[in-house]
Amino acid sequence: MSDDPRRYNIDELADLGGVSRRTVRFYVQERLLPAPLGVGRGSHYDRAHLERLLEVKAEQEAGRSLDDIRAGRRQRTGGIRPAAAPALSIPRSAWRRLELAPGVELHVSSDIRLPAAARLDELVNWCRQHLRRNTEGEE
Repeated sequence: MSDDPRRYNIDELADLGGVSRRTVRFYVQERLLPAPLGVGRGSHYDRAHLERLLEVKAEQEAGRSLDDIRAGRRQRTGGIRPAAAPALSIPRSAWRRLELAPGVELHVSSDIRLPAAARLDELVNWCRQHLRRNTEGEE
């Protein structure tokens, strides 16, 4: 854990963690992430929250279920942990698939942050304009 005194609001934490505000709230509700510090409008998150959020996200992307992640947390904090889940023999990763044009797809690893929707629209429009299927009679 870091001694970094930075404070993050929920938007900043979600942005840095590559998740939505809804996901942050869900992780807090499910006790995967500690509750924010402070109350009401003064509530905030610190570096420890960000580190834990990144841990949970990485474990999920490695194929662990939220129950397994939660159980691992209990073990680290002195709680009882059920029998360990078998190790995965096949490496797993999460990817997003974006269809840019008919027959053209972009696959993006989940650890890469996508640009704003307007920028993606520009890419889609460019692909649709410049990448077309070959049909007989066309060069």
